[in-house]
Amino acid sequence: MTVHVPLVLLLALVGYFGIRLFRPPTWLVVVLLLGGFLLADTFLAPAIDSGARTGTEIVNGTND
Repeated sequence: MTVHVPLVLLLALVGYFGIRLFRPPTWLVVVLLLGGFLLADTFLAPAIDSGARTGTEIVNGTND
């Protein structure tokens, strides 16, 4: 049985339960979201993208 869940819904659920269970301060959530958004438009974006792709390949075991 295959279940197709949109990524946005999955991220929203993880975020919701993460905030409910761990109760981080609101300022920390805002800083992390804003920081990630701002980093996406800097010279560090290609390095972050490459690292995320490599990490995903390692976890999924799809290394060539």
